[in-house]
Amino acid sequence: MYDPTVARLTYRALLGRRRALILGALPLLLIVISVVVRALTGADDQTAADVLGGFALATMVPIIGVIAGTGAIGPEIDDGSVVYLLSKPLKRPTIIVTKLIVAIAVTMVFSAVPTLVAGLILNGNGQQIAVAYTVAALVASIAYSALFLLLGTVSRHAVVFGLVYALVWEALFGSLVPGARTLSVQQWALAVAHRVAGGDLVTSDVGLTTGAVLLVLVTVLATWYAGQKLRSLTLAGEE
Repeated sequence: MYDPTVARLTYRALLGRRRALILGALPLLLIVISVVVRALTGADDQTAADVLGGFALATMVPIIGVIAGTGAIGPEIDDGSVVYLLSKPLKRPTIIVTKLIVAIAVTMVFSAVPTLVAGLILNGNGQQIAVAYTVAALVASIAYSALFLLLGTVSRHAVVFGLVYALVWEALFGSLVPGARTLSVQQWALAVAHRVAGGDLVTSDVGLTTGAVLLVLVTVLATWYAGQKLRSLTLAGEE
């Protein structure tokens, strides 16, 4: 279910100069914000939770997921170069799973690592806040990568739709509207983070079991359906 050649091509596409600069912009901004906040307020657990939850997890992680998830396959479908890949003797699920693994790895590196660094800057991991939000970023990276990889296979406007989802649903409704919060990857990830941190600084609208099950379910279903869409794209091209 993993092909090194597909992985190498996908890494090359995702980490090209232009996309790498875009991927690095938000993590750099998070680090700068953390340094400034620490200098102005000192080490404060609540402030650290607010920055990591309000910016890192609610905004940075889903946007990086959009860039990595859609970028892993969307451009190839748009410019037709996916035909070359599909002409190779590779199973369609293998292509999707390989691209998903690459997207997850890229999303984790550009979201979870900066989240940990920012947390250590903000309060030195007091009350396990830095580690908790890092774990949340890791598990959210998996679900976001699967969702946005699927979006890249079904729409030529995947980046636009993905950003709308990330900025409107996750960052706005997922943080503010009670009903929407229960259907938010952010909240599912926070359920895992709450278990790591304990206490009241990291909270979620869903329980740990519910959050974990939904994270796995969304990841599996999105990956499966992306494989089905890629298979139908192949059949359509052959017809």
